[in-house]
Amino acid sequence: MPELPEVETTRRGIAPYVEGREIVEVIVRHRSLRVPVPSDLESALIGGQFGELSRRAKYLLLPLADRTLLWHLGMSGSLRIARVGDPPKKHDHVDVVFEGGAILRYHDPRRFGFVDWLRVNADLDTRLSRLGPEPLSPDFDGQRLYRLSRGRRASVKTFIMDNIVVVGVGNIYATESLFMAGIDPRRAAGRVSLERFARLAEAIKTVLAAAITQGGTTLRDFVSGTGEPGYFAQRLNVYGRAGEPCRHCGLELRHIVLGQRATVYCAICQT
Repeated sequence: MPELPEVETTRRGIAPYVEGREIVEVIVRHRSLRVPVPSDLESALIGGQFGELSRRAKYLLLPLADRTLLWHLGMSGSLRIARVGDPPKKHDHVDVVFEGGAILRYHDPRRFGFVDWLRVNADLDTRLSRLGPEPLSPDFDGQRLYRLSRGRRASVKTFIMDNIVVVGVGNIYATESLFMAGIDPRRAAGRVSLERFARLAEAIKTVLAAAITQGGTTLRDFVSGTGEPGYFAQRLNVYGRAGEPCRHCGLELRHIVLGQRATVYCAICQT
């Protein structure tokens, strides 16, 4: 599933090709995504221009003059830049064609993503209004984690993956951040100290910033908006390495399941 770094990488990749360019055609091949493609998408987009693209959690926001398009990649979706004349593939569901021949093409084999109109604004749309702070923003720190965790019995890994606590810390990056901070993912969130949460918040920022710089993580068929693969997977310390030696101490990494998600950790380095 594309996580925050993958979505941010996509935003940065597609922005130069779509911002401020006139939309000349919209092709919808399949309307039955997780949310049906709006019936007025074609008429509303043609002749318009997108302003500066932004991201909130794993949602992409593409503003027009009078409304905003909300795009979510779901579990297997991607937005890529194609050119007029590039034949669509089997699971290419939506094309937005711009002057000059660039195409914003949405590919989604599972159809769990969607494109929809933002409801009024981000503060009132319930898909966005209940979300926690961005992990790379000043609003997110160890104090917030400590305050919200008091009395919580859920594991610290499950806790930091809660989008009300902080957005965008998916399975890969939660696993890597907990390793960097030296915290056992099984530990109850309410039993983690303020000092350790401060260390964890910094680890989350470091891991996500590195993943964005590296272009996201190469998992299955993830590529950026310009078709480039992500390379952060080459730097993963624990995720996907169960049974292999810890890069720090050499102990065999353990695999467990927390919150129905695969979790890998080092029993020596994480306590």
